[in-house]
Amino acid sequence: MSPFRWLPVLMLATWSGLAAPVASRTPPPPPELPRELRALWIATKGNIDWPSKPGLPVARQQQELRLLLDLARNTGLNAVVLQVRPQGDALYESSLEPWSEYLSGREGIAPTPRWDPLDFATREAHERGLELHAWINPFRAKADTSRSPIAPSNFAARRPELAHSYGTQVWLDPGEPAVREHGLRVIADLVKRYDIDALHMDDYFYPYPVKDASGNEVPFPDDRSFRRHAQGRSLSDWRRANVDEFVQSAADVVHAQKPWVQFGVSPFGIWRPNVPQGIRGLDAYETLSADARKWFTEGWVDYLTPQLYWNIDQREQSFPVLLSWWASQNSRNRHLYAGIASARVGTDRNAQEIASQVRLVRQPGGANGLMLWNAGSLRANKGGVTELLRSTVLRSPALPPATPWRWTNAPALTDFEITPKGRSAYRASWDVRSQEPVRQFALQVRRGFVWSFDVLPPGRRDLTFYASPNLPAPEEVRIIPIGRAGAAGGAGYWRRH
Repeated sequence: MSPFRWLPVLMLATWSGLAAPVASRTPPPPPELPRELRALWIATKGNIDWPSKPGLPVARQQQELRLLLDLARNTGLNAVVLQVRPQGDALYESSLEPWSEYLSGREGIAPTPRWDPLDFATREAHERGLELHAWINPFRAKADTSRSPIAPSNFAARRPELAHSYGTQVWLDPGEPAVREHGLRVIADLVKRYDIDALHMDDYFYPYPVKDASGNEVPFPDDRSFRRHAQGRSLSDWRRANVDEFVQSAADVVHAQKPWVQFGVSPFGIWRPNVPQGIRGLDAYETLSADARKWFTEGWVDYLTPQLYWNIDQREQSFPVLLSWWASQNSRNRHLYAGIASARVGTDRNAQEIASQVRLVRQPGGANGLMLWNAGSLRANKGGVTELLRSTVLRSPALPPATPWRWTNAPALTDFEITPKGRSAYRASWDVRSQEPVRQFALQVRRGFVWSFDVLPPGRRDLTFYASPNLPAPEEVRIIPIGRAGAAGGAGYWRRH
């Protein structure tokens, strides 16, 4: 049982879009359920966010993870993106990959006592009403933060002819069909065995350029695979085609296993220099062979989270200009989330900049939500950012957006009733009988002419409302179960007569 505790008496938050009471004899109908993804990246590479260091006792690792999930929930977030395959390894039980060194201190060594961090994280996240997105890096086999030898079961050790040393890293060659096929097997295994809400990849496809001692860019050593597989295409076009094929196939594999699981990618925030006009920076299309715009416009991804890690007033990498451009590319009406760098508070920005970026996300033509990089910055409350977000832009709760193009099944509430308890209290109780699991409950309450909104954890089955001279008794109550992929189910409804 998690040490996380829910308050026995609910403190309802009023959604910011609700109007003040109006002079009318007819009470307003319940507003639409507020939807916005609010996610937190939890990085395991180099023990950036979790665990705090390798080799910790299992109980300590679990405690640290619970505290991060509590932090996400208490800050007003509704999802976490947990890195479970940072470098051809696994922070979960796998027959395809070695155990991660970031758990035990040495790649291939299982934690003692044995446990499955991804299974644990998924259950604990869902218990708190948080989505769990499993984050993988498909082609990196050994990162610059790695301190132990590559384990014999690492794909790069089993098939060394398909791997390349590049700078301080080892990289699987995306141009090799066997490499892409292995990555797809890993994805299928993850989605099949774990109750995750999304499979997530970041911006590492072909590696960021490495320079030699003279400052010259070192070419990625894929000459052999290029000669064997290019079929007359240029190096640039061939590399992009390799990544395109992998991304499209990954989406197909995810949805073939479980149609409700989302597939999302978080690319570098600039697609190409001078797109839109005046933007400068790395050419992800050419340098990383990542045509993220294509994945978005083709609808291969259920969501795209460009890493918009720049300031609002940064002219050549403007946060609002880039956000608006990405939004204009969303021809398939998928979800667009803004990657926001809370980790840079205290360097080139303050906490107010982060809050302002969240407000820009919510403007018309913006996005469907945000992801914060990273958990460590919120845990440390850098520059007061956690407290500021919690008390301002994340103060009112929201549900993650639904993905109806993937899944519309939803649970239904049963045995719903509200009974008075004395003069100033009402007790609500309910149940759910459905094969479709509950991810959260949405709660709407009308007191007078004002509707309030809150999100309850999936294990909740009762609730007490209190009235006072300053707080009218509830007059209408709706409790809506939310299923996988965000679908709203059959609600329980009560109106005081």
